[in-house]
Amino acid sequence: MIYTNSDGGSRGNPGPGAIGVLVRRDDSILETYGEKIGKATNNVAEYKALIKALELAKKYTGDEVVCVLDSQLIVRQLFGEYRVHNSELMKLFLEVQKLQENFKKIKYVHVRSHNSFQQIVDNLLNMELDKK
Repeated sequence: MIYTNSDGGSRGNPGPGAIGVLVRRDDSILETYGEKIGKATNNVAEYKALIKALELAKKYTGDEVVCVLDSQLIVRQLFGEYRVHNSELMKLFLEVQKLQENFKKIKYVHVRSHNSFQQIVDNLLNMELDKK
């Protein structure tokens, strides 16, 4: 099974944004990725990080993927517990829905930011934001 960890953030809300993603098989990291995404809100950055995670995961599997995020809002929106009211977030939400079609099974898991893999992706996005 493939796992992804993703994190997005901005300095200011909105402000300069970046994403950090890793793809792993259990505890073995297969790939990491960081990117500046321009001006964004934290929630937009979180969605963009998840989208990149799903794009990278499809290189490794079409079966089951577990997406691990520290954004409780995004996870609850994906579960249908919360509605997506913002039009920009709705576009990203629909993009995630489309990417889900690449997998037989997908699961979303919320973790706290002190999770060791979440700390790695948080560091990736902060390294991007620190670049001049």
